[in-house]
Amino acid sequence: MTDTSEYVPPKIWTWDKESGGRFANINRPVAGPTHDKELPVGKHPLQLYSLGTPNGVKVTVMLEELLAAGHSGAEYDAWLINIGEGDQFSSGFVGANPNSKIPALIDRSGAEPIRVFESGAILIHLAEKFGAFLPTDTAKRAETLSWLMWQMGSAPFLGGGFGHFYAYAPTKQEYPINRYAMEVKRQLDVLDRRLAEHEYIAGGDYTIADMAIWPWYGALVKGIVYDAGEFLQVQEYKNVLRWTDQLAARPAVKRGRMVNRVTGDPASQLRERHDATDFELRTQDKLEAAE
Repeated sequence: MTDTSEYVPPKIWTWDKESGGRFANINRPVAGPTHDKELPVGKHPLQLYSLGTPNGVKVTVMLEELLAAGHSGAEYDAWLINIGEGDQFSSGFVGANPNSKIPALIDRSGAEPIRVFESGAILIHLAEKFGAFLPTDTAKRAETLSWLMWQMGSAPFLGGGFGHFYAYAPTKQEYPINRYAMEVKRQLDVLDRRLAEHEYIAGGDYTIADMAIWPWYGALVKGIVYDAGEFLQVQEYKNVLRWTDQLAARPAVKRGRMVNRVTGDPASQLRERHDATDFELRTQDKLEAAE
């Protein structure tokens, strides 16, 4: 259905809590905490506070890849931040990320805790800390960081733009859906052309650029997000599909995708991760069976 009514902006914007669509209950025009609650702290050097959205999956994949590569210092506790219930507005989480968005990382491996927020910043922090998945060669590093920043700038058009108006907005409107569908298809073409010439996003090596882009665009071409595969004709992007399947087959990617996940098959949900054995012992299906 096309909404043909014309919206005339008022002279002064006011907050209408009912106009935000699916996520109206967690959106607000001010920052800061809504309630006092400290963040839990586990036993490992790295404390992650997150949810299994594409932005959260970037970081859990990175942590699992680091552990798979033998970096024992990358052991982590992953605590669930339920954004639907407003956990991101607690005083503790706002202290970790004043922007109240997941993920947030507290690195407690040094003399003083270091907070790192924004998923791209967390990936860079971990890559530099462990000397992994970010090339040291100047040209290769520049290429990797360029693609990482491409993702950070492009995904809002996919999620906040296309995803919101196509899947979540209270009414379907032709103009924004067309506008963002065109941009998302352009982005997919950018990736498809790149991956036609290179095995991975930044070239011949698997890097944090792949980890950042895969949770968003890999899920998109598999028809997982927004139920928009047919609408966007994602089967056209054969090189993106090849790359998507290649990354999805990696054991660390499979594990990272499970962490802080609260939807889908209960066997694929590890809502909190505190030990490597949790993947075998504490998935949601097993916890529910034990109740």
